[in-house]
Amino acid sequence: MTAGLHSERTRLAWVRTATLLAVAGLVAAGAGLRGGEGPGMIAPFAVAALCGAILLLRTGARYRRVERALREAGPLDDTADARLAWAGVLCVVAGSLALVLSRV
Repeated sequence: MTAGLHSERTRLAWVRTATLLAVAGLVAAGAGLRGGEGPGMIAPFAVAALCGAILLLRTGARYRRVERALREAGPLDDTADARLAWAGVLCVVAGSLALVLSRV
């Protein structure tokens, strides 16, 4: 392994997570709109897409923070990004559960 690439791999993992969250939220919200679902069913997916989009926008700043923390051997605080990712994932889960329960 090449030294220093772990921050690049971490950045790519965040990009994949954020992209998947944004795309899945948009696709599910779009399907709900086309299917005539109410705002209560569409809102969680729209919030998930928003969380993914924000995470994507923050990718560059997060990468710079990681690199600076590695150079200076300082602590890295990723709690805001992690909480945003969890909020998006929980919105997808809640929306999916609501959608499945409405179909039963």
